[in-house]
Amino acid sequence: MKIEDLPVVVIGAGPSGLAAAAHLLDRGLEPVVLEVGPSAGTSVRQWHHVRLFSRWGELVDGAAEKLLAPTGWSAPDSDRYPTGAEWAERYLQPLADVLGERVRYSTRVVGVARRGRDLVVDAGRDTEPLTVHVVTPTGEERITARAVVDASGTWTQPNPLGADGLPALGEAAAADRIVYQVPDLTDPTVRARYAGRRIAVAGSGHSALTALVAFAELAEQRPGTRVEWLLRRGEVGNTFGGGDADQLPARGALGQRAARAAAEGHIRTVTGFRTAAVHRESDGRVALESIDGRRHDPVDEVVVVTGFRPDLSFLSEVRLDLDAALQAPRVLAPLIDPNVHSCGTVYPHGATELSQPEPDVYLVGMKSYGRAPTFLALTGYEQVRSVAAAIAGDREAAERVELVLPETGVCSGGGLVETTIDTTTEQEVGVPAASGDCCSPLPAATLAAPTVGPRDL
Repeated sequence: MKIEDLPVVVIGAGPSGLAAAAHLLDRGLEPVVLEVGPSAGTSVRQWHHVRLFSRWGELVDGAAEKLLAPTGWSAPDSDRYPTGAEWAERYLQPLADVLGERVRYSTRVVGVARRGRDLVVDAGRDTEPLTVHVVTPTGEERITARAVVDASGTWTQPNPLGADGLPALGEAAAADRIVYQVPDLTDPTVRARYAGRRIAVAGSGHSALTALVAFAELAEQRPGTRVEWLLRRGEVGNTFGGGDADQLPARGALGQRAARAAAEGHIRTVTGFRTAAVHRESDGRVALESIDGRRHDPVDEVVVVTGFRPDLSFLSEVRLDLDAALQAPRVLAPLIDPNVHSCGTVYPHGATELSQPEPDVYLVGMKSYGRAPTFLALTGYEQVRSVAAAIAGDREAAERVELVLPETGVCSGGGLVETTIDTTTEQEVGVPAASGDCCSPLPAATLAAPTVGPRDL
């Protein structure tokens, strides 16, 4: 079989992966989507209770909508903000259903390689097809492909609590007290786990703000619930985001709500705390220790929302050119560096920035951003449009990348938990606009510390 007659393997049946399949079909190419979970949007379903910052109108890809139209699918209200569950059930799963047998569930990719060539061999890398090694419930299989589009995301690789990027000492042993996502407090069992307890939240992105808002509301309803917010940075600074200046109203509103919750005393802020160890107390609780020797008072539960990183293990036999810090494509990395760019200042990009030294291998979606948090669905949709054009040989279309993203000072994480947005006023329903002093820096809690404090990095 000629290489051009082989399918394009798409890894992941999430938003970017399914959109990639739709664009490939629109180009007359045959996609095979490999999803490790039992349904479309497996990772999205794990944060089913979180409401997105983007409206429906920004969450449906154009080629996907075109594919869905003949089925009688009705697009949701473009001005509404869906939860993760709604995004998966009302859009991702119907799209996967239209793709039919092109989507293979319970299929784990364990390796990608050039047929008959390991990483070292130069000859044939531009003439031989790619091979994708998978494990399914029935055994192992090797799929031959003309191209591979890795849209597997980063959700399954949360960053650890340890400040040096490795698990803190004792972190694994305290796994029963630690979670790495925003808890679903609408679930009675989960709610009972945190109600009336002392909770530490580690992280400074919008996922952390989401957790803080949810726990502050729990504290109002269940006295005795105490929240400790552990920040690695030396001050709160702009952690609460852009507020009214944020062009994604739901994202700005989240920061305002978190700032109010902190100002009202529901959250105790501890700055400059970089976790080095987790100690188990005799009563089962855990105490966190910072790299400078400070020891935090024992807590019942720890919520770690310190970001994610890509799983590159199954790409070890293809040639990648990734930024040493972000683990994103090297050409793309300077455009998305979170120290420099917000979502609105990221330059348009596509196949040119996403391509790798290995011919016809592309990282797209959140996977393409490596450890950078500044990602929106619109970015992924534009990426896969460009990549599909490149695979089809339409370089002009691949290089014609046009995308304007919402401006903000901070951009990462998920949206509010089950919060209704009034799209007329662009304020949260039942929540007044923040007062002028709600977002001023909060006093940091003081912990016992040695003479020399932590370095502010």
